[in-house]
Amino acid sequence: MSFEGKVAIVTGSSSGIGEATALQLARGGAKVVINYSKSEDEARAVEAKAKDAGADVLCVQADVSDDAECRKLAQAAIDAWGRIDILVNNAGRTKFANHADLDALDAEDFLGIYKLNVVGPYQMIRACLPSLKEHNGAVVNVSSIAGVKAIGSSVAYAASKGALNNMTVSLARALAPEVRVNAVCPGFVGTPWFQKTFGDEMYKTIVDRISAAVPLKKAGTPESVAEVICFLASDASSFVSGETMLVDAGLHLDPMATNR
Repeated sequence: MSFEGKVAIVTGSSSGIGEATALQLARGGAKVVINYSKSEDEARAVEAKAKDAGADVLCVQADVSDDAECRKLAQAAIDAWGRIDILVNNAGRTKFANHADLDALDAEDFLGIYKLNVVGPYQMIRACLPSLKEHNGAVVNVSSIAGVKAIGSSVAYAASKGALNNMTVSLARALAPEVRVNAVCPGFVGTPWFQKTFGDEMYKTIVDRISAAVPLKKAGTPESVAEVICFLASDASSFVSGETMLVDAGLHLDPMATNR
């Protein structure tokens, strides 16, 4: 896919799906803002990879749960290149908690997760909106199958992604025809974050279990999700808005798979 002449912001792009998306956009010719909150070394490594691919890149620290930081991030793209064509809202967080253990989460857990996973994307869209409207831009929100099937790492996470899906549809309606808004809903994706969190042995066990459970018999990768994000950000999807696209190797097709 070609993104020549386009300017893209990818939040939370220091690793995982965000990194893969930023690199695919860069390799397609886009000018890309790589964003991180705390992981500067990792973000600089992504910046170097994008520059090696011949892309024009900015690396900007910003916590997108803060409105002023969102406006700073959008302004950095405008100051550098005068426009914003693509916004990928990828930054997010969770807390692992058994859904049946209602004492495992408190109000602060819900508020913190919601602030980054829902309010953050809203604030980023608002900060970028004048330029997105001017250039008939595209927004892609990185959601989760958790928001569709009410599964995943915790009730708070699933609820936040359900809210993000709802907001995607609402804003697709409200911002048309100038701006398209879509979401991707990945199933399990084997990212470095998962590997660091669980360790190599448990990570392999999870990947093997997921691969056995889903109809397509393979676990997702950051690159496989990034391909769909880039499609929704591209002119190839110019007739698509308000979609929440499942990217889960068919997990949603098997009513038993979500319980394994």
